[in-house]
Amino acid sequence: MKRRRIYIPVCVVLVLLAVSGLHPVEVSAQDTGRVMDWKTEYTLRSYLLQEMHAQYDSRRERSGRALESRNALYDYRSECRERYFNLLGESPQPGPLNPVITGRLPLDRVVLEKIIIESRPGHHVTANLYMPADQGPFPAVLFLCGHEMISKATPSYIKAAMLLAENGFAVMVTDPISQGERVQFTDAEGKRILRGSTTEHTLLNAGAVLTGSSVAAWELYDNVRALDYLVSRPEIDSERIGCMGNSGGGAQTMWLISYDDRIKAAAPCSFITSREREYELNGTGDGCQQIPFEGRDQLEIADYLTVFAPKPLLILAGRYDFVDYPGTVDTFNELKLVYSLMGNPEKISLFTGDDGHGLSAPRREAALAWFRKWLGSENREIVPGNGISLSESDTWCTPSGQVNTFFPDEVTVQEHNRRRMTELREERKRFMAENSREEVIRMICRLTSVSPAVSDPVRKEIRSKEKRDGQIIEKLILRRKNEVPMPCIIFSPDGTVTGDTLLIWLSHKGKSSVAGEISGSHVAQAKTRVIAADLRGMGETAEKPEANDPKYYNSEYHNAVLSMHIGQPLPGQRIRDILMIMDYIAGDEELSRLPVKVIASGPAAPSALMAALLDSRIVSLELSATIRSYAEISDRPMEKEWFSYIVPGIMRYFDLPDLAALRPDLKIRYTD
Repeated sequence: MKRRRIYIPVCVVLVLLAVSGLHPVEVSAQDTGRVMDWKTEYTLRSYLLQEMHAQYDSRRERSGRALESRNALYDYRSECRERYFNLLGESPQPGPLNPVITGRLPLDRVVLEKIIIESRPGHHVTANLYMPADQGPFPAVLFLCGHEMISKATPSYIKAAMLLAENGFAVMVTDPISQGERVQFTDAEGKRILRGSTTEHTLLNAGAVLTGSSVAAWELYDNVRALDYLVSRPEIDSERIGCMGNSGGGAQTMWLISYDDRIKAAAPCSFITSREREYELNGTGDGCQQIPFEGRDQLEIADYLTVFAPKPLLILAGRYDFVDYPGTVDTFNELKLVYSLMGNPEKISLFTGDDGHGLSAPRREAALAWFRKWLGSENREIVPGNGISLSESDTWCTPSGQVNTFFPDEVTVQEHNRRRMTELREERKRFMAENSREEVIRMICRLTSVSPAVSDPVRKEIRSKEKRDGQIIEKLILRRKNEVPMPCIIFSPDGTVTGDTLLIWLSHKGKSSVAGEISGSHVAQAKTRVIAADLRGMGETAEKPEANDPKYYNSEYHNAVLSMHIGQPLPGQRIRDILMIMDYIAGDEELSRLPVKVIASGPAAPSALMAALLDSRIVSLELSATIRSYAEISDRPMEKEWFSYIVPGIMRYFDLPDLAALRPDLKIRYTD
């Protein structure tokens, strides 16, 4: 399918601007640090979206060719599955579940069992199993919760579980990490420290991604282990297992059904749409909603569901959901072609409620009808739900309502991330010992998506040049094909240059924040030339604060996640920016004679270190307000701005001190 683009004639835009009173951006004469004259806060996001669209254009061509024959389609499905499994990284070795039933609650024709299993050593999953009072074996549904903090105690989820159980299905409802009884960041009394589940998911994801995993992969493995327990029960017919979930649980459903062949029918709700449209319209989601590099590997949401095909799939949607409904329809239409070519058009369906986000009564009833049809209980008379209500504590599997207080040695996700960083230390040592400097640099380039040799020239666009207070101040934009324009200011003494080093100043707060210090200390006094630049997403091209929800603890969260999605982590893009400055310097006869010192702060600092490994013309670094090891991110997971530093999987190969050791001649000084 071709992505629809809407084109508006320029004349119409001009008329709209005139009648609305909007005018082109005007830069105040007092804004001495500004170089570019457009709404630059959209620059990086626009670049990333264009890169994403190009990837999904290629994906549309691939999926279109796959629909030319059944053999091509099955090959495409296998390829999608392989790409998905590669993105997940290594799965932990399954250990004993050590299941415990901590209580049973009779609910008329249903018995609610309170269950705790151990998905990993020392890490526990809480769940409610709604078991019909009849004789089994029963078909079963694994129900995966959305982002509600009370999780399995959410009223609509209880109603869904009861409706299914009263109609002959065993239903296992699990608490995901950070919700229900599995809040990871708690105080000594078991009370949560952070504002909610989406914040926890996001902060936990930072540490996981550094080791080559993700929160999505963590939740997937928890759900695989829950399924292991479910099919181990003698009352369950292991050949008739379904899966459903709402919102974030819809995402979990998608991950699970494309991974575990034991699921025979599925009904994800309020999640299925087009990843491409959703990212463009609403931005990226929290840490459990995506896996790094999906865009790079051209995986759309429809592809995960193609892996599940031709098993029965019901997409539950709301016409007025904030999850993009046209994207839902596009995805469904694509899947109809897939299922038809596979010879099973009747096994794919879309149910649209005339409502918004959530598992409303019509959607619960549609899910029941779907599972009755495909899991073999269609002949049974439908029993309407009895509308029973439960308090949150009624659903608790632990006396305190939190595994962190019930199990004194509970291994939280953040503790697991810390331990994993430590476990990988030997792997990092081995990688550095067994590989040459050139091989390590190649790995840096692969992880950060940096090409060490770029043939496209750097173009300089001079915006202004003036003499002021004994200095020459030149404002310019550096441009390179297929890169984000970079605003720079070159400060030079008006007269003899006595400084023997060229300074490149990269402040994460923007060049305007250090202009005064540059003019006074380095230019006027030390007679040194300084290039102050805004790396992409910083200074002039930084997004406005309202562009990112505070719950993500990162001022450029969407751009950071979108960068990983397309396979270009933000630190790598900023390495390319630094190398563009170096290539500009190489083309200037005066500047190219000088050794280069880089002063960098915040997330710009690790990029400066890696750029120095790629370009020996950088002879010294002065770094501040930054990390010295990626382990700091897992050691202090509740701090802000971590996603600006993330390079997926980097801690499997090396840490920042390992990289610094590759250049013993490089002078590195941390100023704080």
